[in-house]
Amino acid sequence: MNDQKLKLGRRGFLKTGLLTAGAAALNPIFPRVAGADVQGSAAGESIPPRKLGKTGRTLPILGMGGSAMVGFWSKSYGVTTLSLDQRVAMVRHAYDRGIRYFDTARVYGESESIVGKGLKGVRDNVYVATKVAVNKPDQVRKSLETSLQQLGMDHVDVAQIHSPAIEAIGFEGAMKLHAELVKLRDEKMCRFIGLTTHVAFETVYRMISTGGFDQVLLAYGYFRKGMDTLLSNHNLEQRELCLAKAHELNMGIVAMKVMGANILGHNAKNLVPDYDQAALGRLPGAAIRWVLQDDRVSILNIGVSMPQDIDKNLAVLKGNLKFTNGDRQLLAKFADRAYESAAVKVMKTV
Repeated sequence: MNDQKLKLGRRGFLKTGLLTAGAAALNPIFPRVAGADVQGSAAGESIPPRKLGKTGRTLPILGMGGSAMVGFWSKSYGVTTLSLDQRVAMVRHAYDRGIRYFDTARVYGESESIVGKGLKGVRDNVYVATKVAVNKPDQVRKSLETSLQQLGMDHVDVAQIHSPAIEAIGFEGAMKLHAELVKLRDEKMCRFIGLTTHVAFETVYRMISTGGFDQVLLAYGYFRKGMDTLLSNHNLEQRELCLAKAHELNMGIVAMKVMGANILGHNAKNLVPDYDQAALGRLPGAAIRWVLQDDRVSILNIGVSMPQDIDKNLAVLKGNLKFTNGDRQLLAKFADRAYESAAVKVMKTV
């Protein structure tokens, strides 16, 4: 009983402080209507909006992924990690440019802390997603509580069962984690429940089909990239089943690996060093337009490593978004070379 009181006291204090700070910093051109849509700011009005399924939210389609900003993965993304202060400022830059969907995870090292600091004072204006990657039901509460502590928030908009956990414990185990998240949702530690996958599409399809989830985050880009694997034709077919079922159930559908974990971004020049530089610069735009052909997709969750990434992605979204034959030829030509690169050839196809 005393432990429960302490938990409630901590959350109550945190909530009060955040609401006070948020009220002082509310952007008048970004109204929050209880129980209704979350709209973009004037700076984000040029970002095409889409509805996030049955969450009832309408958000600018460009989201900010939190994995590409951490030191642990900097080499695989082909970048040098910015300082902590620069990364916090980068999150705020994304917000100032109109991005309203911010994705992070407990297993992304310092990412949650950076996102929380970058969004200080504007919490009520954004949609925050994090992930639970534990394997046992009794670990779920601690994981989400730690995430909230790192974020400096009293709740997240969505808590997602993360792909590594789903891969490790399968359908039955993952649904036990879901049962724990339902309890935490009832306690208002999260508003919605989601799930993610890089590769476990068959299991995720079964989970989606239960009707117990509000949104799904899928590896969905032109390049056949999972986490550290390549996707087989079978897995691509299973991914399509997930997309179709999620759409049928009016779930929010969020696409990650739009750039193939930077294979079509910063890391392109490292994979194919002799490739035409001008063509490399056009790859991200083509990759974005490829995913946007699918109007079932609610959010492009694109990881960013530096502020210029945000600005370049926004520039793409302000232009003509029709996927052209030129885009297709550009992606196909580069992909042929990238699949033959030493770094990609060692990846297992699953």
